[in-house]
Amino acid sequence: MKISYRYILLTLFILISCYVYGQSEVKWKNVKVLVYTKNGKGYVHDNIESSVKCIQKLGQEKGFNVVASDDPSVFTEDNLKQYTFLLFANTNNDVFDSNEQRLAFRKYIEAGGGFVGLHSALGTERNWAWFKMMLGGSFAWHPKFQSLTLKVIDAKHASAKGLPASWTKEDECYFLKEMYPGINVVLAHDLTSLRKDDEEKVKAASGSFNRYYPAAWYQHYDGGTVWITTLGHDKKDYEDPTYLNHIFQGMQFVASHAQKRDASKVYATEIEQPIK
Repeated sequence: MKISYRYILLTLFILISCYVYGQSEVKWKNVKVLVYTKNGKGYVHDNIESSVKCIQKLGQEKGFNVVASDDPSVFTEDNLKQYTFLLFANTNNDVFDSNEQRLAFRKYIEAGGGFVGLHSALGTERNWAWFKMMLGGSFAWHPKFQSLTLKVIDAKHASAKGLPASWTKEDECYFLKEMYPGINVVLAHDLTSLRKDDEEKVKAASGSFNRYYPAAWYQHYDGGTVWITTLGHDKKDYEDPTYLNHIFQGMQFVASHAQKRDASKVYATEIEQPIK
C-alpha cells in the first residue's frame, strides 16, 4: 500500500499536537459535567450564577451535558459514576455534610475522575488535608481587586492555548498556604504588576516565590486529573472570550484524561488515608 507524504505529515502533526497539549480527542457528546456551587459559612461570591450560566452555555455550544447543583447529597459513589468530571464553581468553606460524602468524592478521583476548580474553589474544605493537596493548596489572602498582569509559564499546555503570553485583566491575586509540590504551573501572576499598597504583605505572602506566583495549574493526583484557576472573581469574566477560552481549555484537558475510569483503582476507606 502506498502512503502519501502528506498523510505522513498529517499523522505526525496529530501525534505531536496530542503530545504538546497533553490530551487526547474529547467526544463532547459523551461528556457529562457536574457543576457544584455549595458554600459553607462565610463569604459567598456574587459570581456563582454567572459562572453556572457560562458553563451551561459552553455545554450547549460544544454539545456536552451539564448538571448544576448545590446539594451535597449528590455525592454518592453510584451517582458520581455518570460524570466525566466535577467542576466546583466558586465554592467556599465546607461544602459536604458528611465524611461519607467526602469519601465518595475521593473514591471518584481515585477511579480516574476529573476535577476543575474556579476561583474561590481554592477556599473549599479548608480542614480536609487530602482535598487541599488535590487543590494544590488552600486560600490564605488576596490584595484588593485590581488590574494585574499574568504570564504564561507553560505555553505548550492545553489550557494555555490561545492565551496572550502576557495577559492583563482585572482580578484578585490569590495567595495560598499549605502548597502541594505536585502541581504543574501553567499561568502565573506577575507580582510586579500589583499596586504598591500592600507591597510588604505581598512579599510576605509570596514566600519563596519572587516575581511570579502560581495563578493556574494542573496535576495528576491520586488517580485523577485536576485543573485549577484562581481567576474569575468578576461576574463579567464569564462573558469574556479570553477567560472563557482559558477555562474551556482547562475543562478539555481534564475531560481528555477522565473519559475512562476504573473502579478497581479505588482503595481509600477513610478520607485522610495516606495516598498510595
